[in-house]
Amino acid sequence: MTPTLVRQHRSHADSTPRVNLWARARDWSEIQERMLVPLYETVHERLEVGPATRLLGLRCGSGLALLMAATRGAAVTGVDSSPERLALARERLLPDPALSARARGRAARIVEGSPRAAADAQAPAYNLITAFDPIGCLAGDAERLGGLLAEATPLAERGAAVVLAGWGPPERCATSSVLRVAAKLADPLRSASSWRPAGRDDLEEVAQRAGLRIDGSGRVSCPFGYADADSAARGLLSTGLFDAAIAATDEEQVGKELAEALHPYQRANGTVWMPNVFRYLIARLR
Repeated sequence: MTPTLVRQHRSHADSTPRVNLWARARDWSEIQERMLVPLYETVHERLEVGPATRLLGLRCGSGLALLMAATRGAAVTGVDSSPERLALARERLLPDPALSARARGRAARIVEGSPRAAADAQAPAYNLITAFDPIGCLAGDAERLGGLLAEATPLAERGAAVVLAGWGPPERCATSSVLRVAAKLADPLRSASSWRPAGRDDLEEVAQRAGLRIDGSGRVSCPFGYADADSAARGLLSTGLFDAAIAATDEEQVGKELAEALHPYQRANGTVWMPNVFRYLIARLR
């Protein structure tokens, strides 16, 4: 099956794909986001995230990483520009206001907009900033992350940890071969948001440009496993990595070629399994 996207007429001047943003956010939350759980767990364990942690999550999406930190006792704030994903994050993190203060438990804030909107003069400065949305597969994503860090780091205390995440080497990421579909189809647009192979030093370059001191790194196995090819396609489309391809061609063409690219990873029982490795970098504010 080809995932359902909302078809609307586009003029040549408007190359933005028209998609059902609510459905895509739900697919991200229910299908794709959990693929990064090993990354979240590894970082939280390494940094001993707990009751003393005041965490600011950049591009927090539907909030799974924040929820995992909150269950360890951390006070968490999530920032994103997607109202659809943030609505799902609120469902996860913000309890029923009718509950008593005791029942509400951990502190959590969800903020739409830029990191500057996460400033809170009534609370201590953040001591951990995470950017778990992996960079390294979209042209210009390192620069966009650098802009977010420039707004976020003034909100953190000196010595605070900053965690950046990215795709591992293409030869260790089975999904890279599937994502090349996005690059091939988007090429006519030469889009600033088209897919590109991950670079070896993407994370280090972002940290250095942000004036951060590098303090460690690691790699984590994050296999992408799906119940069937349709779920795999929906999950991958929810990442936004195919948006430029949809804009350059159409959603039907992208869906057809995506299904073909997924075929080698489909098992006899219909499930799809793609081993991947992701990198994380720990840096510190000077």
